[in-house]
Amino acid sequence: MPKEIVADIGKELIKVGVVEDGELVELYIEKRLNESIVGNIYKGKVANVLKGMQAAFINIGLDKNAFLYVGDIKRDMVDDGEIFDKVDAFSINEMLKPGQDVVVQVIKDPMGTKGARVTTNITLAGRFLVLMPLVDNVGISRRIEDEKERERLKTIINDIKVPPYGVIIRTAAEACTKEELEEDLKYLIRLWEDIKKSAKDLKSPALIYKDMDFLLRIARDIFTNEVAKFHVNEKEAYEKIIDYCKNIAPQFKEKVVFYENRLDLFKYFNIEKEIEKALSKKVWLKSGGYIVIDKTEALTVIDVNTGKYIGSVDLEDTVLTTNLEAAKEIAKQVRLRDIGGIILIDFIDMASEEHKRKVLEYLDAQFKKDRTKTQILDITALGLVEVTRKKIRQSIYEILGKVCPYCEGSGKIISYSNQNCPPCI
Repeated sequence: MPKEIVADIGKELIKVGVVEDGELVELYIEKRLNESIVGNIYKGKVANVLKGMQAAFINIGLDKNAFLYVGDIKRDMVDDGEIFDKVDAFSINEMLKPGQDVVVQVIKDPMGTKGARVTTNITLAGRFLVLMPLVDNVGISRRIEDEKERERLKTIINDIKVPPYGVIIRTAAEACTKEELEEDLKYLIRLWEDIKKSAKDLKSPALIYKDMDFLLRIARDIFTNEVAKFHVNEKEAYEKIIDYCKNIAPQFKEKVVFYENRLDLFKYFNIEKEIEKALSKKVWLKSGGYIVIDKTEALTVIDVNTGKYIGSVDLEDTVLTTNLEAAKEIAKQVRLRDIGGIILIDFIDMASEEHKRKVLEYLDAQFKKDRTKTQILDITALGLVEVTRKKIRQSIYEILGKVCPYCEGSGKIISYSNQNCPPCI
């Protein structure tokens, strides 16, 4: 499946699109003045502990204190520069005390009025592996489906793994040699040793480790063997990616294409239209049906409608065809818009249990293409499909959109008001 990465570097925004078969499937956008801190590691100080919420707020040196839930406390905690284990403690106030130092990693960016969400269970991502310094387990990406390859990789890791470190084998590790995996593991272990030393030496609150910048994370996580081209329109960014390739994967240098005089790559590759579609509430299906995506503060609701599609066989066939097409588009739009949290899907009612099963299996297959963890929780008594998707960063709508000052986001204004709402009418 031909796959390309398009990086459009603007003055205010860095936009990266992943294109498969000429169709935009993933979109990543970061404001230059609002860089993501996910992956960063801090030595923080406990500001306060809330026993009733089983959570603590940690001062990591940002405007808002970070949120640490008891379930995100594993083993790596620093007190007066010493790392210790508290695996058997159950209550947050037994684990943490105000004024205590603790090493945490950001797992979710600050959003709105909420501070960053952090964990004490540190992970360090390499090109082929993810090091888990505090968990002595071996995991493997679910996207590596070949059983022989999975067993081969597990055998290699079990042979080179250094206790007590745990390892997750990334999708990019597929077909890797033992030497490549061993080199990646040694680099991550050295990095962790440096982090531990900094944790002892620095005074809280302090940044211990800064993860790669936005473009290099894209190169590390997405620029794999299956990518044919990496297009970029800024000289500095191009040189940064080339330097990364020299050190990590020299054979990838030829895949990086620089556009010296083309400022807007998204227009050149016709991606802007897909972004407009990703910001639209209604998305039409090829058959004539459509889906409606409504975002609320608590969850996202997606409604499926037959629209102009009337079918050619019978009602059940029309409904099944529309639902299957909608399932594919829903998985694409969720991935493209980077929708996280709870998602409720209202498919058109199906009388046949076989049809319900077919739609759910197809939806699950489409979500397997998503790099972000997604779980389908079956159909509720009301016929709604419940989906949860890990929320790490702001969605595309939250980054590019802003609340209308007239309707305050409702999309409607009071009918007897003299105000007009240009974005909504």
